[in-house]
Amino acid sequence: MSRLYDTVEPAVIDEDMLQKAVEEQGPKEEAGRIAKDEGIDFCDVTTLRLDFKNILRIDNLWQFTSLTKLQLDNNIIERIEGLDVLVNLIWLDLSFNNIEVIEGLEKLTKLEDVTLYNNRISVIENMDSLSKLHVFSIGNNDVKQLENVKYLRRFKNLQTLNLSGNAFSDDQNYKAYVVAHIPSLVYLDFRLIDENTREAANEQYKYSIEELEADEKAAERKEEEEKEAQKEFERQKFAYVENLNGPHLFDSMFADDAEAPKLAALPGVDELLVVFKDKFTEICQQLFEFGLAEHTKRQKEVDEFFECVEDAKTENKDMGTRKIDEFLGYKKKLFTDLPLVSDQKVLDTRIDEYHKEVNNIWDTLMGYELQLVDQLEETIKEFERNMADMVSNFVENVQALISQCRELENQHHEKLLEIAVITLEKFVKNELDDEIPDDLRVLLVDKDTIQNAVSASHDLHLLKIDNREDDIITRANGWMAALMEKIHQEEEIKRNRDRVSEVNNLIDHLNDEIENLDLHGGL
Repeated sequence: MSRLYDTVEPAVIDEDMLQKAVEEQGPKEEAGRIAKDEGIDFCDVTTLRLDFKNILRIDNLWQFTSLTKLQLDNNIIERIEGLDVLVNLIWLDLSFNNIEVIEGLEKLTKLEDVTLYNNRISVIENMDSLSKLHVFSIGNNDVKQLENVKYLRRFKNLQTLNLSGNAFSDDQNYKAYVVAHIPSLVYLDFRLIDENTREAANEQYKYSIEELEADEKAAERKEEEEKEAQKEFERQKFAYVENLNGPHLFDSMFADDAEAPKLAALPGVDELLVVFKDKFTEICQQLFEFGLAEHTKRQKEVDEFFECVEDAKTENKDMGTRKIDEFLGYKKKLFTDLPLVSDQKVLDTRIDEYHKEVNNIWDTLMGYELQLVDQLEETIKEFERNMADMVSNFVENVQALISQCRELENQHHEKLLEIAVITLEKFVKNELDDEIPDDLRVLLVDKDTIQNAVSASHDLHLLKIDNREDDIITRANGWMAALMEKIHQEEEIKRNRDRVSEVNNLIDHLNDEIENLDLHGGL
């Protein structure tokens, strides 16, 4: 089924092999000699044949970024690897190798034709990203389970499929099963699928296909729901309030608290915890809703700012374009007239006038740029003030709400400590009605021990609250700083530098044009 190499020296894809292959497949005769002398840039090569070369490993193809067709058949390749950079690949032939697993194709999203004929593959898998797959050959492999075919249903453009030579191809229901399960197929094992065959297959597997389609729709709905949930979670993260619409923060306070389960066995603490959790979660919900509302406001402000900036840049660009168009009209007429001027003085005068007009257009365009710089500077300053106020207001409200959470924890701590002391007194006097768990009994040896346990629990809870507060404030301020830095760099410094360079290049070009103008009598 596959090629052996126990008596064949494995080859390495090196510079020499690649250079030779490119030259062999490149231009011939004189054009080929010139190409060889000048050298062929691998990044410009679109087709590459590396068949029958005893290649053991796919490697060193990173320069072939423009490759659309790659032929690696009839080698001794064991793994599909080293192809990630070939993102423009459309056609891939890996037939007659020793490949056991389909892998390494995730980045090749443009693939339409894939040939894995005559390998050692046992499972059809790991091709989810090949949404454009049109032709697929995996005949003469070790695929034993006919149900592998179901995997290919995801490729809606798959029209040509070769599965012959696999263990299941001798099954009397093989053809009908494949045709029914992959409705897009036109050719199977190099033969056209006629309508009679298709109708009979659909009828034979009608009920199983209906069940399969129902499962697929359910899976699609679940996937869509998961995507929406992830999208919503990302929105909450951008608002800095993820996981605050529920008891997550409260639960996290107790998750790492080794004393909490022991103290929860104190009489009356269970009811205390229920009330504490409800009130704490309610404040977290308020913080969650406030955070989302503030995020919406901030995003609206950001969108309006960039819209304003784009409007200003567009208006400024239009003004410049009109001036340039006026100048080009003048230049066209001048360049038509100049070759007809025979008087050198007149010619020199007209050329001097041209240079003055070029200087004028430079002054005008630079004036527009200065005008835009001033306009954007004022707009950015106003935006920065508004954003600073919004972030400051957000932080103040977050601190106020977190303070309420902290106060609830303090109140809970005081009540818990009171219960602990009373319980200790009763325990010493043997006045407790209920049986005390062993882990709590260890804390009731003396007042210091039980108080230390309650304090340790309290400190850990406060730390969790403080950390979440710090996280929200740090991220909000960090976002603000990064946004303003990006705006200053891209909308002020880089944009201005690019525009000045653009204007200067235009002026240089205009001056070069008249210098290079063919004037029979003047220059």
